[in-house]
Amino acid sequence: MGGLKVYISADMEGITGLVDAEDVQPPGRDYERGRVMMTEDVNAAVRGAFLGGATTVLVNDAHGPMRNLLPDLLDPHATLIKGRPKPMGMIEGLGPEYDVVLCVGFHARAGVLGVLSHSFMGHEIEDIWLDDQVVGEIGLLHDAAAAYGVPVALLTGDDTACAEMNAWDSTVATVAVKHAKDRFAAQLVPVAEARAAIESTAHKALRATRPTPTVNRTTRRLTVRWQNASVANHLPAIPGVTRTDDRTVTVDAPMPDLYRLFNLFLRVATAVTTNPPYC
Repeated sequence: MGGLKVYISADMEGITGLVDAEDVQPPGRDYERGRVMMTEDVNAAVRGAFLGGATTVLVNDAHGPMRNLLPDLLDPHATLIKGRPKPMGMIEGLGPEYDVVLCVGFHARAGVLGVLSHSFMGHEIEDIWLDDQVVGEIGLLHDAAAAYGVPVALLTGDDTACAEMNAWDSTVATVAVKHAKDRFAAQLVPVAEARAAIESTAHKALRATRPTPTVNRTTRRLTVRWQNASVANHLPAIPGVTRTDDRTVTVDAPMPDLYRLFNLFLRVATAVTTNPPYC
């Protein structure tokens, strides 16, 4: 297999060794070290991708301020998208021209006992449903990528995030780099072992044969329940958005348009809340 175009979405909470807001949010006392750890996990995935036949690797910094990855330490074979706002957020730059998606450093959804678990906005989002199925960042990204006809081949994170991905799509290879003990505590896989596993699993995942998802432009329903009623009060100004109770809104659209619309939700929510991290 050769000539593969690989897309990497890189989050931070599921990175090797990181367990606390101080590790993943500026100006946390360990944030700068966390940036190095994040970059090295991504580098392991990049190495594995090229071993698996990639000729192009695009990395999207998908965490928080989206300027976490260190360009001078990033594998020079990869191209980086850095900064925000980005209309498609965690999948900015992804399109049908890519062959596969790798998710590095992901975490479990809100309400699940995983390391730094949440859905997109710290504590602001209580729950998300896609067609009445509870979902987090993992499932939304998976289905948005599938709408482009691009399969997710790999996810790295804690064991809870890996289980969430496997429940959504059992064909996705996963690497657990830590095992959740609580929301801010984990039993860590040794760093060298975790990075070797990311590299080798990315390599094998790209070599594996998997069907291309059928591009599906049918209408999907997204429902979001917020902690803050003010967010739900503002969002119905967006055409097509309906408030179903004081804190819940719903909207119908095909993927990946729905994913782009949800990113607009996040920008509105950020504007009307203080959005403190991981309360």
